[in-house]
Amino acid sequence: MLRVGFAGTPEFAVPCLDALAAADVAIPVVYTQPDRASGRGRKRLGGAIKTRAQALGLHTEQPDSLTDVDTTCADHSLDLLVVVAYGLLIPEKLLAVPAHGCVNVHASLLPRWRGAAPVARAIEAGDSTTGVSLMQMDRGLDTGGVLAQATEAIHRTDTAATLERRLAHLGAQMLQQLIVSAQRGEWPIPQPQDSGSAVYAAKLDKQEGLIDWSAKAIELDRRVRAFNPWPIAYTYHHGTRLRIWEAEVQSTRNQVAPGTVLSADSTGIVVQAGADALRVVTVQRPGGKTLAVADLLRGYRIATADRMTSK
Repeated sequence: MLRVGFAGTPEFAVPCLDALAAADVAIPVVYTQPDRASGRGRKRLGGAIKTRAQALGLHTEQPDSLTDVDTTCADHSLDLLVVVAYGLLIPEKLLAVPAHGCVNVHASLLPRWRGAAPVARAIEAGDSTTGVSLMQMDRGLDTGGVLAQATEAIHRTDTAATLERRLAHLGAQMLQQLIVSAQRGEWPIPQPQDSGSAVYAAKLDKQEGLIDWSAKAIELDRRVRAFNPWPIAYTYHHGTRLRIWEAEVQSTRNQVAPGTVLSADSTGIVVQAGADALRVVTVQRPGGKTLAVADLLRGYRIATADRMTSK
């Protein structure tokens, strides 16, 4: 029986862990990040993988880093270590410990969108398709040979959250197929990536959410969707920060300055952009609930010709 270790932390990794748990393999260890302080009370909470691994009765370890776990990892006699959104560096010396190395489930069609935020960056860039790559890990950042790939369309209304959910399940299906092949002794040969075509998916920063109304509406729409569920796009109205959870492009020929409110009613807040306009549909005030604009306007006034600003 194959002995497969797992390293992952957030919700995206759960379908892959479930796929392994359903397969005819032994899972001697699950590595996941240490509990982090979260929320207003700063209570330390574990990630989704810790919760799921415990529910499955799997042995779980939460080292601060994997720098010194190569010896303990060797004690588990792993045939393979599967890594899915673990969030911490996998040291080079650990890559060679499992008999068949380490395989990463990455949410892009490598070499496009190597790095920390492939789903959000694909939406932000206006890509029409993305996918999942199974990659044999090496010392570089998502530079290893590709074992398998599958594509997934990016829908016009996709947010990072909706697209990530589909990719998580697609990755789990691919991992399941890999395990079935491995159980027959058929290990795929890694295919080198074309590094000349590589595109880097930089980690998201909270400040990126600030809307620049001089940009085209289609670009702002992509950013709103790419930054949902984090860091969430936002703007300011008379000094009040409004987080924008949902919006859509609206054609307009108005010549007013970008950021000018063209209308505000139950259908949304229409704001002039650098080209066309953005209809804001769902918003959130500081400390408040996420609301449809129709509900927001019952207790908060936004008038035509008001301005949305950067502070």
